[in-house]
Amino acid sequence: MPSLKRVLLVDDDAMLRSSLAEQLGAEGDYDPAEAGNCAIARSLAREGLYEFMILDVGLPDGDGRALCREFRMNGVTCPIILLTAKDSDADMIEGLESGANDYIAKPFRFAVLMARIHAHLRSHEQSEEAVYRIGPYTFRPSAKVLLDPEGKKIRLTEKETNILKFLYRSGDTVNAAARSLGLQSGRHHPHTGDAHLPSAAKDRGKSRSRADPDYGKRRLSAGWRLYT
Repeated sequence: MPSLKRVLLVDDDAMLRSSLAEQLGAEGDYDPAEAGNCAIARSLAREGLYEFMILDVGLPDGDGRALCREFRMNGVTCPIILLTAKDSDADMIEGLESGANDYIAKPFRFAVLMARIHAHLRSHEQSEEAVYRIGPYTFRPSAKVLLDPEGKKIRLTEKETNILKFLYRSGDTVNAAARSLGLQSGRHHPHTGDAHLPSAAKDRGKSRSRADPDYGKRRLSAGWRLYT
């Protein structure tokens, strides 16, 4: 099973935070990490990459807008959504100027929140700032590289980059449609059922699979899936 995408929820309202975490978990794609104040949020933010963050503005030990600005200064590039009971134009402007992608007033509907988050994620995926975690690797599509845990770069071709982006976005879906990007199934191995990688990546794929047998793309009977 592919790993779930990590999400950071920061709100001192435990009931609202728990409800959001439960609904995000029910989506099937996300693994929410919860924080009730800025201190815990900072600690969790240092643990790795997040798909997106939801920050409350009014936190007991600080302002969510200041926290957002701090995260941006520390290199956080994922979409950040601010939640607040303050909905004046001045508050919204201040929130957006802190580096947030959106500013949503409470109360709100979860379906509307998720629709706006998905819109920001689609935009983020096309940006130069997009960074993804794929198993032990950090994937930077704009640079066409994978970074291993030691920071060593694995250069990717345009085709490999597009395939990884396509499969990452597909999550747990088995994709026969990946063939449209040039990922041809080839001939199955009679014992393992594995198939050849496309010729553009074939040689490097072999050397990587020796070092890491769980690397990247695996062929299933119905198509392809990215194991993260």
